[in-house]
Amino acid sequence: MTVPIGVNLTTASAPPMAGRTTTPTAATAARTWTHRHLLDVDQLSRAELETCLDTASRLRSLRETGALRERPLIAGTTVGLAFYEASTRTRVSFELAARELGATVVDLSVAGSSVSKGESLADTLRTLERTGVTTVVLRHGASGAPYLAARSTGLRILNAGDGLHGHPTQALLDALTLRDALGGSLDGRRIAIIGDIAHSRVARSNLHALVRLGASLTLGGPPAWVSGFGAWPGVRVAGSLAETLEGADAVMTLRVQLERAAGGGVSSLRQYTASWGLTEERMHLARPGAPLLHPGPTNEGVELTAALASGPRSLIGRQVTNGVAVRMAVLSLLAA
Repeated sequence: MTVPIGVNLTTASAPPMAGRTTTPTAATAARTWTHRHLLDVDQLSRAELETCLDTASRLRSLRETGALRERPLIAGTTVGLAFYEASTRTRVSFELAARELGATVVDLSVAGSSVSKGESLADTLRTLERTGVTTVVLRHGASGAPYLAARSTGLRILNAGDGLHGHPTQALLDALTLRDALGGSLDGRRIAIIGDIAHSRVARSNLHALVRLGASLTLGGPPAWVSGFGAWPGVRVAGSLAETLEGADAVMTLRVQLERAAGGGVSSLRQYTASWGLTEERMHLARPGAPLLHPGPTNEGVELTAALASGPRSLIGRQVTNGVAVRMAVLSLLAA
């Protein structure tokens, strides 16, 4: 039986952050959450996004103090991890998140499953459902696969990345990391996102989440990788790195997807680095102390220097930590 989230979190809330009001109780958060699936962040209102971030903040505090071990929030839930693409950070953080909350975790080894015999996605998920799995965390190379899964089964579906479409929990953990770093609110903040926007599901989900949370976005990268994105509300496309960074409160650089770069957009990685690669010197074009994010894995020496990735501006490690908290929040809200 799933333990109601409000029973466990109301006495261990994270301290309120400057400049914002947190939800009164986690029980309220659970009552106002109406979604059976998380397919992308575009389905969430601003209030729902903030509910998720506030819940993640509380759960992060509970995890850091060890309190979660004694109050499993989703005991009795069986979470299936169905990763049709390679992953380290996302898969491991979902597994840790589910176990921290008391769930049973089933890791579907796609290479060794009936998928290798030609079984369809829907049939595989129906099989998991019949064995008692209740929630599936799905990563798939086909855009829209989680939507098909949600229509075809009675499972709760949590999108862990689908094709070029979306990566909702990455956008949520990025938003939490930025909110913490920028004083508790993204209202009026200017965020620069640099790189291969066209091939980035992370970028697409971040456009939805960060704009809805009150930020304005400036995108920069080779023309073929940013074309058309200027039509998004709250988004501006810049023509140079200097223009992208100017006045930025925070900077996010994206992985150059080496498996896709050969298809065009840049003549060489060397040219990309010369024009768009980040160094400490170039980061001085942003606001003083502007933090740096990267969804990982990084290509050090391509989109940013190793010194910058490990330097005081970098929040890359914090993003990884927040990934577990956000995934705990989403799993608990979907199970409530």
